[in-house]
Amino acid sequence: MAGLLKNGIRAATLARQCSRLAVSQQRSYSEMSFTFASPANVYYTAANVKQVDVPSFSGSFGILPNHVPSLAVLKPGVVTVFEEDGSNKKFFVSSGSISINEDSSVQVLAEEAHPLENLDAQAVREGISKATQEVNAAASEKAKAEAQIALECYEALQKALEN
Repeated sequence: MAGLLKNGIRAATLARQCSRLAVSQQRSYSEMSFTFASPANVYYTAANVKQVDVPSFSGSFGILPNHVPSLAVLKPGVVTVFEEDGSNKKFFVSSGSISINEDSSVQVLAEEAHPLENLDAQAVREGISKATQEVNAAASEKAKAEAQIALECYEALQKALEN
């Protein structure tokens, strides 16, 4: 059998890969262990949820049980958690990481995360104004880049509050 494989994969390696595939397909489609935290708060710990929608730099996407294992980077935006009872909770995140594992567990670790209902729309508008002024007044490329990042984050906050 080893001679039949053109790309150099040995028969034993192929058999192991096939057996892992068979084991991974035995997972339940209705179970997803979800952990969501930031340095300041833990929102979910190994909770069973239906779905999680996340903003990432490769595009926003939804995570359901049995999602393909993946790693992604959070971008500023809204994480929506669809709970078992049919309700959903929305959180604004600034950045962080998303880990989707073979056992259907999901971890979202955010630099900053806050429930949308805790955000102050007036403070966001003031932040946009201040960040815009800082972008326009920046004396160096570094200062301009830092101000631009702040402006993009405030704009994402504003968009989150509008939806």
